[in-house]
Amino acid sequence: MTTDTPQDRLSRAKEASRETARLTSDDKVRALESIARGLEENAETIIAANRRDVENGRAGGIGDSLIDRLTLDDGRIAALARAVRDIAVLPDPVGQVVGGHRMPNGVALEQVRVPFGVVGAIYEARPNVTVDIAALALRAGNAGVLRGGSAARESNTVLVQVMRDALERAGVTPEAIQTVDDFGRDGAKALMNGRGFVDVLVPRGSAALIETVVTESTVPVIETGAGNVHIVLDESAPDDWAREIVVNAKVQRPSVCNAVETVLVLRQAAPRLVPLVASALQSEGVAIHGDDMVAGLMSNIIPATDEDWATEYLGPEIAMKVVDDLDEALAHIRTYSTGHTESIITTDSRNAERFLAEVDSAVVMANASTRFTDGGEFGFGAEVGISTQKLHARGPMGLAELTSTKWLARGSGQTRG
Repeated sequence: MTTDTPQDRLSRAKEASRETARLTSDDKVRALESIARGLEENAETIIAANRRDVENGRAGGIGDSLIDRLTLDDGRIAALARAVRDIAVLPDPVGQVVGGHRMPNGVALEQVRVPFGVVGAIYEARPNVTVDIAALALRAGNAGVLRGGSAARESNTVLVQVMRDALERAGVTPEAIQTVDDFGRDGAKALMNGRGFVDVLVPRGSAALIETVVTESTVPVIETGAGNVHIVLDESAPDDWAREIVVNAKVQRPSVCNAVETVLVLRQAAPRLVPLVASALQSEGVAIHGDDMVAGLMSNIIPATDEDWATEYLGPEIAMKVVDDLDEALAHIRTYSTGHTESIITTDSRNAERFLAEVDSAVVMANASTRFTDGGEFGFGAEVGISTQKLHARGPMGLAELTSTKWLARGSGQTRG
């Protein structure tokens, strides 16, 4: 029987972080390429383990949206390997000069990016996150400690072992990737209370999980948020833009946090756009929770309640409301948004610029699908999560958000008088 404890693994990760901080950019590229090859070569084993998780999840009734996030297949594993390679070719953030100047006494100051050290992550039913966070953490010179939850236990066990083996083949300590899954809740508690070992902790998952991590942690937390995402349609919105963007934002992958959950239609546009957009959504199997005016313009509308405006459906459902004007749309978003992503469909440049300026979310768009709020789409290779806080990181988090900075001072004998 192993005498290993969660604290032992945190300690080994901390020690490994000193080694990863010293790796050259080429060292990290070789390690990431080794991980990508390992994923490809072990796809069959990974899928077999994932199949057990999916079967257990269905038996436990975890719901279609989580099943979708949980599932790995050949295509998704190939996409994970590509994402790792995309991360490998990104510019190494470590050592980048953020700023600097020379003091009047001649001391030269430079602010440079440095690794955090140990990046922890707590997440649910998302085996892809196991790879994404480990790869991003490593590219930024960090060690990673992962807690992926019971729903993906089989998948994550294999994925972590594949990545640790890949690091060893590349000459990098495998202790740079750790999991505390096998300790259950004790593992999560160790991460949340790992002061001195964990430098930053990122939760991804349900609002309840994120709230628990934020309120119970004694280590710094970068808060990711639920996605009660809005799209506003004004009277100038072209028919094809309104229809195609809303359908894409809801249907392309409804189980993710950047899928639209509420559509707000300005009153002057409602007679034209509500039937157009609602019928397109219904033809894709989306159930619509609408207010009285939406119900008056379309059939088969579920009467909306106040709870619907605050709901992240994460499935083939959407809320739709007619508002008097842009002022009311902005007020609705201020009331119900989780600060993730909002978009407006308009050809009125004044409305577009006002929306972009006034909406206080991590990502604000004009005339584009909210599904673009994604680290991969933003060119980060992958993402640690989408931060809805305002300190240090906001929006999709890539390599830069997994670094801190330090000041380097170079003098020639100066003393302070």
